[in-house]
Amino acid sequence: MSKHPVMMAFFWQRAVVLSLAAAMLVYADMKLDCRPDSVTVVWTEGRSQADLSLFRLGSCFPTSFSATQAVFRVDFNDCNFRRLVTGDYLMYSNDLTYGSSDSQSPAFTHPVVCAFARPKDWYPMIYDPVFSTHGVGHLVFHIGLMNDDFSGPAESTTFALGSFIPIMASVSQKTHQPLLLLLEECVAATTPELQPDSPSYPIIGNQGCLVDSRMSGSKFEPRQKSSELQLSLQAFRFGLGQEVFIHCKLVAWDPNGLDSTKKACHYVKEHGWELLDNYAYSTLCDCCDSDCKSRRTRSIESGTHGVSQNAVLGPLTITDGTSDTFSW
Repeated sequence: MSKHPVMMAFFWQRAVVLSLAAAMLVYADMKLDCRPDSVTVVWTEGRSQADLSLFRLGSCFPTSFSATQAVFRVDFNDCNFRRLVTGDYLMYSNDLTYGSSDSQSPAFTHPVVCAFARPKDWYPMIYDPVFSTHGVGHLVFHIGLMNDDFSGPAESTTFALGSFIPIMASVSQKTHQPLLLLLEECVAATTPELQPDSPSYPIIGNQGCLVDSRMSGSKFEPRQKSSELQLSLQAFRFGLGQEVFIHCKLVAWDPNGLDSTKKACHYVKEHGWELLDNYAYSTLCDCCDSDCKSRRTRSIESGTHGVSQNAVLGPLTITDGTSDTFSW
């Protein structure tokens, strides 16, 4: 592996790979070469009946194959790789599958994992898949923990109960068409992937309603740019002392297309629900206490008015403070 700057060398030279199960070693060997943004997978097969063209790595076909080897040289942004962040590691995982129906060479699935040690000064704060959508252009979504005045990245991922967690989401665009960044949904969980039966804590729901502001001091900050959204989230008891991950759905939308299903609303004590982007149209938030129903003609998936992307922020940790006035 070629040398990188000191920071990257520390990061990537600690790569570890998942070895083959003992049963598979009888018939085959798999080698992984984990690089900063990519991986090479070489499967060497010992069974003459195997058709190596039937191997898949996630959604990808082999880069090349022969009678005895299947080779994949792919980026982590391709093939449906999954990214997981834990306290000490950044991991990319996928499944290597063999799809034969031949009983002499049965189908199977084997995990492929690259895990890298996370430097102490690295924050899992940016999730930036790139999309190309008709009428919108190339979009890059970001979500991150910020310092108190939103002028730069957070210096810590630990927050005291009741303090504020500054979060900024944004979308970068290579087009002249202006877009409005919205957070359609956010929930907190103690796992980097949402599990159906795992507990979670709703932060934003009902298509843009900051439901947490109903019982706390959480609020959207005034916009500095239409493509950015700043959230001051008051630290909650859920997952206290554990690693917490915030799962959000980011939406880049037509600024002229706001309605009850595409909005940013927060609850202001003594005033009720208010629309962040135009107080005069706060009636769009009236549904926040009931059900803000979507309309198929304005479907985000159509790409006509915008595009959406799921993102995960974390891990962060909330610690018990000196005040016990916060009970949610």
